[in-house]
Amino acid sequence: MHSQFEGVKVAMKQDKTGYILTLSMHPDEVPDEILRDFVGSRYQVVMVRLNDQEMPLNRESINDPVKTAAVLCKDPVFHKFLIETGNIFEESEEAATEWLKEDLGIESRSEIKANPAASGRLKSVKEEFLAWKLNV
Repeated sequence: MHSQFEGVKVAMKQDKTGYILTLSMHPDEVPDEILRDFVGSRYQVVMVRLNDQEMPLNRESINDPVKTAAVLCKDPVFHKFLIETGNIFEESEEAATEWLKEDLGIESRSEIKANPAASGRLKSVKEEFLAWKLNV
């Protein structure tokens, strides 16, 4: 049987066998199977950090605005957002890229890192997009 629950990291330490991660779980979310299993039981674990919108955190683009721009421009849902908000008229990566470059006032996405105004505007565009996604 598979169990799914939310946990919050409260501690991490290291001993001679490796790292020990301590999670806090709400009492109502602790799976009965885990309570009954013996200490030393092995589990296969899949963990995904959540962002403020309860969505998986994309760590690849979290600190790289160039990657963020590339990921957004390739996302078909972002294309729908741009069409619905009247920014583009064709659902494509090319249309999204051209719009984003014009909106940020840059000629190439690679300029975003060195341009604080463009980086700040990209953050705003991404926040607007995420807010739109929550309401769709």
